[in-house]
Amino acid sequence: MTVDVFIREQPDQLATGPKTLALFPGQGSQRPGMAAWITDYPVAEEVFRRADDVLGIPLTQLCVDGTAEQLRATDVAQPAIVATSLALSAVRTQRGQPPAAVAGHSLGEFTALAVAGVLDEDTLLQLVRRRGELMAEVSRRYDGAMSAVIGLPAEQVDALCARVTSGVVGVANYNQPTQTVVSGAATAVADLEDLARSAGAAKVVRLKVAGAFHSPLMADIAAEFGAELDRYTLRPPVVPVLSAVTADYVTNPTEIRALLRGQLLAPVRWVETVQRAATDGYDELVELGPGQVLTGFSRRIAPDVSSTAISKPEAQG
Repeated sequence: MTVDVFIREQPDQLATGPKTLALFPGQGSQRPGMAAWITDYPVAEEVFRRADDVLGIPLTQLCVDGTAEQLRATDVAQPAIVATSLALSAVRTQRGQPPAAVAGHSLGEFTALAVAGVLDEDTLLQLVRRRGELMAEVSRRYDGAMSAVIGLPAEQVDALCARVTSGVVGVANYNQPTQTVVSGAATAVADLEDLARSAGAAKVVRLKVAGAFHSPLMADIAAEFGAELDRYTLRPPVVPVLSAVTADYVTNPTEIRALLRGQLLAPVRWVETVQRAATDGYDELVELGPGQVLTGFSRRIAPDVSSTAISKPEAQG
């Protein structure tokens, strides 16, 4: 049974248990063996079987025993992360633990929308594969880069970006109060790194990504991805969707379509998103996907809210 069908058929389950916000991670969370557990869970195995069929690539094999290098390519990493997150969500939902609401970090927002019933699984997989292909094209076209600045407040990093004149650079991710990711032309990112170190940053880390995501360099593909979006039907969400683009809820397909177009260029407002969740009374944040990056962020943003990472079903108890 797919995630969206289960939620639609079991609405009474949404009112039970803690008020849980499911979090779905984005690119960079992939890792070898991240779905080695799937054969024990038929509902998860079905998610991957459909992914293999829809995409025409051996995604299951890649997620079970693929190498880090095989999983690094943007057009592989994105559907791999989405399928793993969706499979975990399917197992959790089958166990009677559907979320009260959903949110996702960048790519993870697509998974969140599928779990909320906005996208069916086939549409989700096709969209993220095309998104990955387009982003990879931009990466080949431009010499872009991303870097994490740790130990400076976000507003200071914003101000430092404005001082760079060697090319375009701006904030891509507001991940936690003192961790901000910048993105743009490689020369401009390098200049920003120097400014950040001079300003007293505790650490500046160049990210191992294929391009300048969430930056103006993505403008080249925004229209093409928008045209791809227009091929598909989006439905109203059946559970609340908290967008990390706006740190607010999205409620109708027209609004969601515009959000997904703009998401390629807009920064990820994760700090505000988690703060909004805490303000709105979510008492459990559950990260569903490979790794636990979002859980670490969330614990620093809202330490009074329970945050748990689930990278394999056994962790759910």
